[in-house]
Amino acid sequence: MEAFILIAQIIIGVVLVVLVVLGTQNSGAGSMFGSDTTVYRTRRGLEKTIYQATVVVTALFFILSIIAAYVIG
Repeated sequence: MEAFILIAQIIIGVVLVVLVVLGTQNSGAGSMFGSDTTVYRTRRGLEKTIYQATVVVTALFFILSIIAAYVIG
């Protein structure tokens, strides 16, 4: 059980990193490091899907981390 949780956490972590990089790809490299413009834009199409997937995967990672803390620790 512990091995499954750790492997799942690693896989979800890698997916989360990929989604974050894909989500910041359209905004330019500067936004990834905090120098984003203050212009508000509406997310549409693939950009919206990547954003929603990032939120869901982040929540899964958070929940899995809490479960791992109870099971392993």
